[in-house]
Amino acid sequence: MQTYITSHTASYWIEKLGLEAHPEGGFFKRTYESAGEVETKEGTRPLSTSITFLLRSQDVSHFHRLQSDEIWYYHGGSSLTVHVIHPDGAYEAIQLGPDPEQGEVLQAIVPAQSIFGSTVNEPNTYALVGCMVSPGFDYADFELFKREELLALYPQHEEIIRRLTLSS
Repeated sequence: MQTYITSHTASYWIEKLGLEAHPEGGFFKRTYESAGEVETKEGTRPLSTSITFLLRSQDVSHFHRLQSDEIWYYHGGSSLTVHVIHPDGAYEAIQLGPDPEQGEVLQAIVPAQSIFGSTVNEPNTYALVGCMVSPGFDYADFELFKREELLALYPQHEEIIRRLTLSS
């Protein structure tokens, strides 16, 4: 049975939610920024921020790193894989989606300082998710990686690095 969320196209949600192209890939809109602030080593940040994020199956969210933890919430569409390279070099593929029988979870945490990106699991679909960052997101804390950088650091993850990075 098709749900309301999946009965619409990616274009429908991009328009209705006012999503814009994201530098890492996909489309987003900031939906929340806390009024409270916290001091970090990178400067003053909101306590938390949240976005709605849509990724189409023909796109990828390129490998990037944040200085804060990020919690992902599944909203609709296809399931999504969040590809994580932890600071110790270990790789993890988190399945974000509605089917626990398939190993999917409705929410997942990407720890601060991890390198991560995402892909939609089904062709010709999209994934609609929410992402909450604490302390709050600031582009000064956002690091997008080039292929050569990551291959030098993590040659054991060459296949996924080639898929989720741009060459220099």
